[in-house]
Amino acid sequence: MTPLYQDEALLVFDKPAGLLSVPGRLPENKDSLALRVQAIWPDALIVHRLDMATSGLIVMARGPEAHRTLSIAFAERRVHKRYVAVVAGQVRDDAGEVDLPLITDWPNRPKQMIDHDIGKPSLTRYRVIERATDRTRVELEPVTGRSHQLRVHMMALGHPIIGDVFYAPPEVQALSSRLLLHAERLELPHPVSGEALHFEAPAAF
Repeated sequence: MTPLYQDEALLVFDKPAGLLSVPGRLPENKDSLALRVQAIWPDALIVHRLDMATSGLIVMARGPEAHRTLSIAFAERRVHKRYVAVVAGQVRDDAGEVDLPLITDWPNRPKQMIDHDIGKPSLTRYRVIERATDRTRVELEPVTGRSHQLRVHMMALGHPIIGDVFYAPPEVQALSSRLLLHAERLELPHPVSGEALHFEAPAAF
């Protein structure tokens, strides 16, 4: 794995779609970004994750102190992420937000679902980049960081992400061989200097 950025405290990668962030439980799911990176940088530790189907920017800490500092930055929402996605249909409003609580759909794991009684607060902001006949390119900002948040929120808005095998109907899944969701921008404070770092990795779709 070749990092987009590296120093003594952190590493930043552009994860390809189809690669797990961390090893799965089954032997066939051991290959992952974490495993590949740790083979070169043994002190590298995962701070956050991207879905296997999602591509884009992901940061890893080098050593426990950097890991602790970055984890706190994520918890305090001092890390800002922007995704680009292509969704089915034409999104009506130029910008807006989806504020719907999410919880794991246990019988159908890893799927998530909306639950107004016991779901965790979840907020996504969106902005239309471009509209086409049957699809819309959008920028997504997850204010909270729930599992599958962007995928469920876009589905709930009536515009599932193209290629989403969990939440899109078959005809929308069939429009792409991969999930059209990519973590395009990442802003975070450096765990040692506190300097504001900005990274970008354009989507391949």
